[in-house]
Amino acid sequence: MTRKAHLHAGDVHGFGRLAIDAVAGLTDLVEAMHHNISSVPTPLGKSPPGRTRGITGFVYGSIRGMTRLVGGGLDAVLGRLVPLFGEKSSSPEREAVLAALNGVLGDYLEASSNPLAIPMRFRRAGQALTLDKPSLAAAFPHAGSRLLVLAHGLCMNDLQWQRQGHDHGAALARDLGYTPVYLHYNSGRHISTNGREFAGLLDALVANWPVPVERLDILGHSMGGLLARSAWHYGTAAGHAWPRRLKTLVFLGTPHHGAPMERGGNWIDIALGASPYTAPLSRLGKIRSAGITDLRHTWLVDEDWQGRDRFARSRGHHKALPLPQGMACYAIAATTGKQPGDLKDRLIGDGLVPLASALGCHEEADRNLMFAPERQWIACETGHLDLLSRPEVYARIRQWLETA
Repeated sequence: MTRKAHLHAGDVHGFGRLAIDAVAGLTDLVEAMHHNISSVPTPLGKSPPGRTRGITGFVYGSIRGMTRLVGGGLDAVLGRLVPLFGEKSSSPEREAVLAALNGVLGDYLEASSNPLAIPMRFRRAGQALTLDKPSLAAAFPHAGSRLLVLAHGLCMNDLQWQRQGHDHGAALARDLGYTPVYLHYNSGRHISTNGREFAGLLDALVANWPVPVERLDILGHSMGGLLARSAWHYGTAAGHAWPRRLKTLVFLGTPHHGAPMERGGNWIDIALGASPYTAPLSRLGKIRSAGITDLRHTWLVDEDWQGRDRFARSRGHHKALPLPQGMACYAIAATTGKQPGDLKDRLIGDGLVPLASALGCHEEADRNLMFAPERQWIACETGHLDLLSRPEVYARIRQWLETA
């Protein structure tokens, strides 16, 4: 029996790179605090510019120089070792850790070419798919004409559709004859960046599917639903063929109008930044990926975030992206309350996404997604992740797809 590895050689390389970068960043942070305190600013107000000088500045500069030297040596050694180990099977534990790390730091991992960054691809049973006809025919010898694509949420991966012995994709394959394909992606990148790439992959998947695609359906959990909306925008603009095959879009707990999770971190930034003594610590609050801050603003296209401070308090203007036209769109929202509007629902929602956000409700008419009453449903006494496993949630998804 082959034992799956919890740690690969590439992981050691990636975590080493991350540690070196962390030491360098922490050095800058401590030096900034040292500089601000020694400058004796007022308790509240703007931090003085510049770095420390003299012997103190020499010490901090030496630390940074040594860190770069060690980091370069580590890269040189591990960079040669990683290819020797090859790509081995991965454990669910390792996959979960990498997914969480990419959710929080994924944009940084990609920008620094860290091997821990997850590349976007379609997978089946955790194995990456090659999107050409012979490879897909070999991977799916019994491919059907009803294609279901499942897109996971923030800090998660495609294997986590399997929860408490249930997988919506596998169940729909059994009950309705779908062939499920799972998207695996770095959820820390900008939603629009992932959306555009998702659109391109969908075009290749549909074009090279072993049999003609009769219908394409997408099931998106949490951030995965936002990726689907962004992909539709970019796929339609590019003239892709797959949007014409798309019949239904089902959103599970998708934060169409943001999630308070990121907003809490944003207020920490503001509080710490009010004083020059604590302002350097606000950098810690900014250890949140572009994907996470996009959830705060609901930025789904490039022009929403380009040239803007993603940590700014104000939401700023962003494009009102309507639901895709010419297909059936459904929304399932969850609440931990016994009924919508009770105290638990108002305080907690589903634990991550407010009910109104998941149902696309907005006070501005052009941003209200207007799901038809028969195309929305609320799962009570249900948490955000429970949407992946509750029998009543699956029953609703099956009913919709069966009759759409």
